Amino acid sequence: MTNPQDQGRLVFIKSSYSSGGTGNCVEVGLTPTAVHVRDSKDMARSPFRVSPAAWGHFLRSTN
Repeated sequence: MTNPQDQGRLVFIKSSYSSGGTGNCVEVGLTPTAVHVRDSKDMARSPFRVSPAAWGHFLRSTN
């Protein structure tokens, strides 16, 4: 679980596959030890966190 106080320090990057007109957006915030993933239209919900290795595996599996 992500500490909500840490979210203010994270810089989230919008996915290049996010829909511009409908508000469907996935964003990631990168740290040396974790990748934080959030749904920008549900800001009340905490982002989920995965290891950089798991994120890399996910990205490679989508190509």
